[in-house]
Amino acid sequence: MTAAISNQQSARVPQGGNRARYSLRTALSVVALCLVASMIVQAQNLESVLASMDKAAANFHSAQCDFVWDQYQKVVDDHDYQKGTMYFRRQGNDVQMAANIASPAKKYVLFTGDLVSVYQPSIDQVTEYNPGKNKGDFESYLVLGFGGSGRDLAKSFDVNYAGMEQVQGVNAAKLELTPKSQRVKSMFSTITLWIDPARGVSVQQMFQEPSGDYRFAKYSNIQLNQKIPGDVFKLKTTGHTKVIKPSG
Repeated sequence: MTAAISNQQSARVPQGGNRARYSLRTALSVVALCLVASMIVQAQNLESVLASMDKAAANFHSAQCDFVWDQYQKVVDDHDYQKGTMYFRRQGNDVQMAANIASPAKKYVLFTGDLVSVYQPSIDQVTEYNPGKNKGDFESYLVLGFGGSGRDLAKSFDVNYAGMEQVQGVNAAKLELTPKSQRVKSMFSTITLWIDPARGVSVQQMFQEPSGDYRFAKYSNIQLNQKIPGDVFKLKTTGHTKVIKPSG
């Protein structure tokens, strides 16, 4: 009887090389299960972040924040830092943006949905760009992370959830975006957003270009749905301001 039980146990437990292959298969199965579980958790976390953006977008009227932009050029290994204040407001289906750049030189950028205007007081000149069919490309660059819904984000980008990171005291969700539009992808190979899940807005952004150049942006003192004076979205030009409209 004892011999019979021993034979049955020997039949169930792989011997020698078979035991090694059995252990390898078991280990691979465990790793696969862990990966699947991790993917499920990531998908759930991503859906949670996108849902917070949807909620914020539904209630979004305006935003105001301070910013620091770091424009890096790889060829000359140079950083161009700009600081100032940004304003956003919803007008119908569009989100408009005004940026007052305070340093190193005063400059004003206005995006109204149909026109991008850059005013340089030092030379009293406005440069106007008509986005036309490329309006979505300008929106990707200028108003991303403020007032947009998670659903719209997922329509324009392949979105990867990359965990949570501390950004200026905020436990932010890191989202890695790959543009679906080839035109946008030729401008930015990847865009990374750090989203405050409690408010559904961006506290930090990284726009990486195929050349290795990038723009890194930090946002602070974010105020949502506060009253913003209407003249913020008007350029304060003079009677002698020159307006140029580049073609192409």
